[in-house]
Amino acid sequence: MGERKGQNKYYPPDYDPKKGGLNKFRGTHALRERARKIHLGIIIIRFEMPYNIWCDGCKNHIGMGVRYNAEKTKVGMYYSTPIYKFRMKCHLCDNHFEIQTDPGNLDYIILSGARRQENRWDPLQNEQVVPETKEVQKRLFDDAMYKLEHQAKDVKAGEDAKPVLERLVERNRSVWDDSYEANCRLRAEFRSKKKELKAQKELDDQLLARNSLDIALLPETAQDKQMAELMMLQSKSAQEREAEKRLDILMKPALPGATKTTFGGLKRQKILNTHLQFGDLGIKKKVESAEKTVTTGEENHTQKEDCTPLEPLEDIEQNEKLKKEEAKVINLPNSLALVCNYNSSGENDNSN
Repeated sequence: MGERKGQNKYYPPDYDPKKGGLNKFRGTHALRERARKIHLGIIIIRFEMPYNIWCDGCKNHIGMGVRYNAEKTKVGMYYSTPIYKFRMKCHLCDNHFEIQTDPGNLDYIILSGARRQENRWDPLQNEQVVPETKEVQKRLFDDAMYKLEHQAKDVKAGEDAKPVLERLVERNRSVWDDSYEANCRLRAEFRSKKKELKAQKELDDQLLARNSLDIALLPETAQDKQMAELMMLQSKSAQEREAEKRLDILMKPALPGATKTTFGGLKRQKILNTHLQFGDLGIKKKVESAEKTVTTGEENHTQKEDCTPLEPLEDIEQNEKLKKEEAKVINLPNSLALVCNYNSSGENDNSN
């Protein structure tokens, strides 16, 4: 390898081997452009993302293993281990993020520009083999009794996990030993699932076409089915309930001491039957009559306050008819009025 590299390099005529290598003779660095900031203590290296992160600039996900040209800088020491900082630019936007090594915890720390995707867990919960910490290792080295207890716990944990591991191995062997049977089983499951999805899609398309809708339908749940069954049990529509509420308000007395008979004796059930028989026209007439009755009831209450007895509804209607007839007589034309007066005067003369 040394001979090949030496043969492929060009040595100028004025090259003096006593002055050093070619890079020193030319006054260049071996890293070329990656060492353009070496006078600032910065070199450019190829950095690989140690874990999944979210970029704070574009809010995009950057997976573990994505490589960047990062500026590497030494920022400190952890005992005899140097601490390095890496600064790189996001390949999806103009945001820069900085990551620093953490030798004490054998990890990397995000300083700025990004945040870590938290998918870490306690390995003890998954019954994984966890390496011992430095404190435990030191105690195992110094304390013989603790070492004996620790080994006994490890042996007991291994014996407890052995049946479970054997059962898992046996199940995997029976399921995946024959690759052809496993493939056939998976393909049959996929085909059945595909048929179910296709049938459900056809039903959804028919429902949307029947109702002239253009929306995405969600899968049916048990709660939706229960609510639909309850809606089917309701016998009254929203309009009927609204009309019934309005009638209850109209039937309510205007004064606390009054009763429903004071307002003309309206019956709620009769009005509801009329509404069911004649529809909106019947309810409209009944509402008008109820309003009229309420007005009459208010007049009756005014009379009651004046200490005058209340008149029945029939007498009130007769009085209204007489008033209308008198108004017609009063509003007759002058010619008819003269004829009426002439007839009355002639009758008086004949009587005399």
